[in-house]
Amino acid sequence: MTKDKSAKSELNLPKKKKLSSSESRAPTEEIMETKVKKKRKNVEAEEAPVQILSVMKTADDKKQKKDKKRTKKQATEQTQTKQTELPDSSSCTEAMQELEGEKDQEEELSPEERRVLERKMKKILKKEEKKRLKAEGQTLQNAEAAGPSAPQQALDYLTCWAENRSAWKFQKTRQTWLLQHMFDSEKIPEENFFVLLQYLEGLRGTARDTSVQKALSLVEESGQAPDDTVVQQRARRAREVVQLFS
Repeated sequence: MTKDKSAKSELNLPKKKKLSSSESRAPTEEIMETKVKKKRKNVEAEEAPVQILSVMKTADDKKQKKDKKRTKKQATEQTQTKQTELPDSSSCTEAMQELEGEKDQEEELSPEERRVLERKMKKILKKEEKKRLKAEGQTLQNAEAAGPSAPQQALDYLTCWAENRSAWKFQKTRQTWLLQHMFDSEKIPEENFFVLLQYLEGLRGTARDTSVQKALSLVEESGQAPDDTVVQQRARRAREVVQLFS
């Protein structure tokens, strides 16, 4: 009887459900996927500081480049401001020292930037040399102008009138110089004064009247300084001019 009851109880128990192969793999795949996600998070967490350091390094490099450009720009502006004025030797020396200081500070300058600084120093030295020559009365402009002086041009004009009339051409500037200095024996020698008297024969108008008045004035002054050789020399020429126009 007891065996019958146990048999019945076994018959009444629910049967265990067998899992299919796909259902048995599902939890395993979920576990693997969870592990992969955790590993990926760990890798990302490790790479994050490296990326931050890279970004910080890039920002520092950009800042250094910006500071370098600003320093170079300031040096250029300072040099341009100094070039607007002609520096004396002391200011030029100070400028050179400043440029050299900038060059020492910028030891990492490129070859092109160093050449720019060298050109700036050469310009300053050139201006200092130009000012020195000007102080000595030997400016570059006067050195390049290798032409005859105004007195020589006037005398050449007079000689051309006397010896080569076909090539001669009237020039009011040369005639004015001759009239202003015709009584000065140092500027117009005797041989040239003789030619000048011939030239004055054709003088007309205001220039003729002015020359006569100046000659008369010199003759009157000579009476007040009979012992002055220069005054008497001018008076002699003045008398010849008055006689020519009378």
